[in-house]
Amino acid sequence: MQERHFLETTIEQFRGQKKLADRAMAQVNDEQFFAQLDAESNSIASIVKHVSGNLRSRWLDFLESDGEKADRNRDSEFLNESQDTRASLLERWEGAWQITLDALEELTPSDLDKTVPIRSEPHTVVKAIQRSLAHTAQHAGQIILLAKHYAGAQWQTLSIPRGKSQEFHKELEKKHGA
Repeated sequence: MQERHFLETTIEQFRGQKKLADRAMAQVNDEQFFAQLDAESNSIASIVKHVSGNLRSRWLDFLESDGEKADRNRDSEFLNESQDTRASLLERWEGAWQITLDALEELTPSDLDKTVPIRSEPHTVVKAIQRSLAHTAQHAGQIILLAKHYAGAQWQTLSIPRGKSQEFHKELEKKHGA
């Protein structure tokens, strides 16, 4: 039972990270999507490209192959290439997320005891899941921070608005009967 709960909450957390990043990206224009704060910073576009490459590599044939696919070129994920458009990168993003969520939904509680390699290093399935979720959340946070920076005063909060915590908690209490 706990294994099933772990899988369900993991899928919920991955979906939540995607939703936050998607809502943040929707608040920036194309110029901001590709902008870098400085020469050493990643743009939202490069983070999208990197997360897409990482998720695809880790989750494609998750139980059958190494989590670092031979066809992945990680270094190129941080370069803006001529064929990179917002639409093409978001298409790659959606595809990688579909692979990820499909793989997670196919896992069973008995799979959690298995071992999978990532760059030839053995990981329990639980460790591989946690590694991927932490990595994805880190980059979703970067996307949100950059989008909030670029959106400025036009930013639409993704969580509880400032100064509205008490009101939010009272609504939850009413909703849940506490």
